[in-house]
Amino acid sequence: MSYVKFEVPKETVDKSLQFLESSRSKGKIRKGVNEVTKAVERGNAKLVIIASDVQPPEIVMHLPMLCDEKEIPYLYASKDEIGAAVGLNVSSAAGCVVEGDKAIIDDVIADIKNFKK
Repeated sequence: MSYVKFEVPKETVDKSLQFLESSRSKGKIRKGVNEVTKAVERGNAKLVIIASDVQPPEIVMHLPMLCDEKEIPYLYASKDEIGAAVGLNVSSAAGCVVEGDKAIIDDVIADIKNFKK
């Protein structure tokens, strides 16, 4: 099964990044491919944001399959946006929310399901 990046509206991406940023203050996020991979494997991640512009793409290629296997919603954003949302002065290839406002998570998940084919 091959995975194709799907596009969601800019508003959904922005909402997801703001959610990631707001969850950061509570310390309930993971940043970087290794931490995000562990959170997904353990089933702790609620929402995963993957960098669409990371080079080489193999760095994050395993995340969509893992997320689908664990039924964890994911979407794509730029690595600079993810880095800023997780509170880094550098870009980040991935970020995820481990715990956060359920209403916002449900809202974002609904948006993602509408656009993921």
